[in-house]
Amino acid sequence: MLNWDDPLSPIQPAAEPAQPAERELPPQANPLQDGQGAAPQTPPTALSGIEAEMHGQPLHTPDLDHKPVNPEDKRVVNGLTDINQLAPFKYPWAWEYFLNANRNHWTPLDINMNQDVHDYHHKLTLEERHVYENVLSYLTTSDILAMRNIGLAVMEKMSAPELQIYQARQVYEESLHTWTYQHCIESIGLDQGEIYNRYRVVPEINGKIQLANRRLASVLRADIDLNDRDELHNFLMAYIFFAGVFEGCWFYNGFSPIFALQRRGLMKGTAEQLQYIMRDEVLHASFGIRVAKQIMFEEDIRPEPKALALMWEECEAAEADYAGYILRDPILGYSKEDHIGQFRFIANRRARSLGLDEPFPGAEPTLPWLDEQANLRKEKNFFETRVTEYQTGGALKWD
Repeated sequence: MLNWDDPLSPIQPAAEPAQPAERELPPQANPLQDGQGAAPQTPPTALSGIEAEMHGQPLHTPDLDHKPVNPEDKRVVNGLTDINQLAPFKYPWAWEYFLNANRNHWTPLDINMNQDVHDYHHKLTLEERHVYENVLSYLTTSDILAMRNIGLAVMEKMSAPELQIYQARQVYEESLHTWTYQHCIESIGLDQGEIYNRYRVVPEINGKIQLANRRLASVLRADIDLNDRDELHNFLMAYIFFAGVFEGCWFYNGFSPIFALQRRGLMKGTAEQLQYIMRDEVLHASFGIRVAKQIMFEEDIRPEPKALALMWEECEAAEADYAGYILRDPILGYSKEDHIGQFRFIANRRARSLGLDEPFPGAEPTLPWLDEQANLRKEKNFFETRVTEYQTGGALKWD
């Protein structure tokens, strides 16, 4: 039997309660007598369902609306149908995202980190250690931020359950990713207090976190009215930032320094875990972009061009500062110019997926191997919602 106060603690058998001694109530204090031999009239009190049955009272049944849910009445936001009724689907693609996400089930304990421990302490240069540590420092804070944003800001505003169900899985996956970074940090033997606090004391890491906080903070409000066009535009811009930039660019591009080490035979355990995470993040970004496009269609709204231009400008500047810090000294096969160039290239890809103008026309891939590393063929299938080769974690192969 579960202990509902502490599920990890065994239930202690309760002692038999002592039976109080019976005593007679004085006549004037007997609540069952009112001088006429009848029970006094007391105001009715609300009884729970069980109590009502025990007292022989009929249960109160609210008026039922027998009108079936029409899936065409569903909307991403501002819907008026029953949020508790999953099917019929209006967005079957959202359900497919949920099913595909469950095919990538894994935990960080599945990957052996012994070689990484040896690599870090005996093979990495000081510059490579600097890159490794700061990438983990940024990622672990970012995934907690992502988890809170989906769970507290986005999910509650979705008015179709098939959307919410995938996002519930996404919240779990963000916590799994945070566990993964913590597992790497702990396995290597890094100072956890120092690593986790870098986002607070390193300006270049803090800058990206603060930019994300600022762009997402307003939609954390529970009372946001998405029937208000200004509020709806603000929500749309925040969602585009989150899906298109935060997850679609910063995460996607953020793993590449570790993949650069993996390509040289270093830190392969960490890189393998990041490849699992990247598969999740590709789905997250793809889903978010699909939702943003659906909002634009259903609500007949478009992001304001000047607001979009400012968003891309701010995000590129923050990424350039971050790249300048983690790669202040280039490592073999990877530089800050490579990093920011790839950011621009991926940003254009995300903008095209959203049906928006490219923010960095003409940007070329500076890390052509990254798409191969991330298995772009599957990413392309995700964005077209035709996932044909997704495998469970235990069956994934890294050639």
